[in-house]
Amino acid sequence: MAIGYLLIQARTAHEALPLRGVQIKIMDDRGNNVYELTTDESGEAQKVPLETLNQSFSQNPYFSGTPYTSYNVLAQKNGFNSVYISDIPIFDGETAVLPLALIPMQALQRRPLQTEISVGKPAVASQTIRSQEGGIPAVTEFREVSPQRTASSMSSMRGTVSQRTASPMTGMNGTVSQRTASPMTGMNGAVSQGTASPMTGMNGAVSQGTASPMTGMNGSASQETSSPMAGMRGTTLQEAAYLTSDMAGTAPQQPASTAQNMPGQNQNSPESLTSEIQNQTESGDSRILRQVVIPNPITVHLGAPNSSASNVQVSFPDYVKNVASSEIYPTWPESSLRANIYAIITFALNRVFTEWYRSRGYNFDITNSTAYDQAFIYGRPIYDSVSRIVDEIFNEYVRRPGQISPYFTSFCNGTTVTCQGLSQWGTVSLANQGLNPLQILRSYYPKDVEIAETNIMTGSLSSYPGTPLRVGSTGLDVQTIQTYLNRIRRNYPAIPAITDQTGVFQDSTRAAVTKFQNIFSLTPDGIVGKATWNKISSLYAGITRLAELDSEGTTLGIGTVPPSAVLRQGSRGQDVITLQYLLDVISQYYPTVPAPAQDGVFGNGTRQSVVAFQQAAGLLTDGVVGPATWESLYQIYQGIEQNIPSSGPGSNSGVIEYTVKPGDSLWQISRRYGTTVEAVKRLNGLTSDLLNIGQVLKIPVSQSTSYIEYTVRPGDSLWTISRRYNTTVEAIMNLNGLTSDALSIGQILRIPR
Repeated sequence: MAIGYLLIQARTAHEALPLRGVQIKIMDDRGNNVYELTTDESGEAQKVPLETLNQSFSQNPYFSGTPYTSYNVLAQKNGFNSVYISDIPIFDGETAVLPLALIPMQALQRRPLQTEISVGKPAVASQTIRSQEGGIPAVTEFREVSPQRTASSMSSMRGTVSQRTASPMTGMNGTVSQRTASPMTGMNGAVSQGTASPMTGMNGAVSQGTASPMTGMNGSASQETSSPMAGMRGTTLQEAAYLTSDMAGTAPQQPASTAQNMPGQNQNSPESLTSEIQNQTESGDSRILRQVVIPNPITVHLGAPNSSASNVQVSFPDYVKNVASSEIYPTWPESSLRANIYAIITFALNRVFTEWYRSRGYNFDITNSTAYDQAFIYGRPIYDSVSRIVDEIFNEYVRRPGQISPYFTSFCNGTTVTCQGLSQWGTVSLANQGLNPLQILRSYYPKDVEIAETNIMTGSLSSYPGTPLRVGSTGLDVQTIQTYLNRIRRNYPAIPAITDQTGVFQDSTRAAVTKFQNIFSLTPDGIVGKATWNKISSLYAGITRLAELDSEGTTLGIGTVPPSAVLRQGSRGQDVITLQYLLDVISQYYPTVPAPAQDGVFGNGTRQSVVAFQQAAGLLTDGVVGPATWESLYQIYQGIEQNIPSSGPGSNSGVIEYTVKPGDSLWQISRRYGTTVEAVKRLNGLTSDLLNIGQVLKIPVSQSTSYIEYTVRPGDSLWTISRRYNTTVEAIMNLNGLTSDALSIGQILRIPR
């Protein structure tokens, strides 16, 4: 027997909090215990070897058996619901890293519930028909093709389609006649006298009409025109009813008024692009984005587009790793893996760039349905061969020369299912022939496709500087990483303290980086490349957000009795702020609940959060916050408070932390915070007055010094922050020991209450 490996990591709150003491059982497919493990202070269990089949079986497209051995995992911890993951494939020579996101129990919950996740075989081993369609924004002009070609392209559909208009996203089976179906009705049965409007998702036969974009119908066609990129079952991109000169992925020309930069705005900044995405989504504007951006996080719908399934938000690199691990075998040759991962990345970025779903009224970027998009299994293990490649190329994508837009990289397995796009199994044969990833891609897509790169990532506190940081590097970027790691190590104490001079990358910084990389399954080389930078940055943002929420909760005075007001879209006021705060906290631990803006206005974003919460809690999903929803919100919030230990900097009300800066002395620091040199030395166990730049000191403060924590965002100033929290610039500067009003994005400020 061959050997593979399993590494289990138990964390919560988007990895901001490691879970120590999780009891783990690894079982074989007959239920026999193979290992019993416990997680350490980083939430990690010992990596264990497991028997499996030789990797040659998973590299042979003609092997009819299962080319791996499956195992099951049960994870349990006091105060948390259990997780059971079944049918985990273990491959020869591969390490499968299994992330366990445990959810806290509710306040009055007597026994843990059990979440069950089934992994199973990758999509490449499935016979599911793919109907991947897209690549063209709604505003693109299309060249019409003759009805004769249209009819032939739809010949494999089941049912009858003739002389009727079926609008986008229908996907019908059954009878439709003489009736108007309004948006998103999801009807089953007869519909008479009318046009089927967008996103109906009906089941019935369709007559007398034109099938418009994204129908995905099953049936035969006669005298029919199918609209752009229909991608019906059995239909290829090239056979779609309307074609463009480059087949897919062409960005339409923007009007001059939209292409011009607004005065004083950086059109390339992540902040402006994030704002652009949000504005277009809220307004229903179907324009494509002007830039290719990495959506971080990306919102994935866990079902077909019209299904009532939940959405989850995950970081883009983690999404790509999950898809690649769910689509193909990790034992394939590296060139094959890279070609497939390029196709996966580009497919997702095309969905985001064209706003394929959002421009049609959906609140997600992509689905996990292989009939429409690409496979994604929330909570599945990730394979190290896949993870390593994704960390290197997650911001690279396929495009045509002279174009910005990501090419529409459709694909299928190439054995039981064939298509005009990339053949997943075919990439293995080409890799074995010595072709590199780009040559493989050009074997399936146009011969002139190229690999492009984007360094614009939404939702990032600070962008990767473009050059790796290593021993000998100096400057603000080094200081940023040192600040982030010093904060992260308070949640992950296995990371050693950084004692190097601020802004100078020396041995202690390298040691901290290397340990961080080990904990988060990155290449442990002690160098801060783009994957390490983005992981440090995103984790720091998550950790500081938890601390900020902890402080906000104290300020709001949530209490134990829910408000009596019934809230719905259009409501305003303090109770809405309380609602938004509770949803924000819960969103950190419940992956299907998005965080709303805390603005005191019950808008569409808050309603979406409420509906997602109600769905997760098993309540009526009406978007109205009545007594049952309030009670459930409080029970879950109080469960989080009871079962999640606070690790934020304000958790000890008599102590704050201070990072030593150039020119500091114990006397100056003690004067600044109203304490004594002796008190600072005693609290930190110091035997001399000698300090090191970057050293983190615990500072005793008066119990009457009450504050909340705030993370500086783009556009903030001390004046705007002081106005927001009803204090003064001077009070903030004094509490934080500031000597100027200059702020940095991601900086944590203590705000006096």
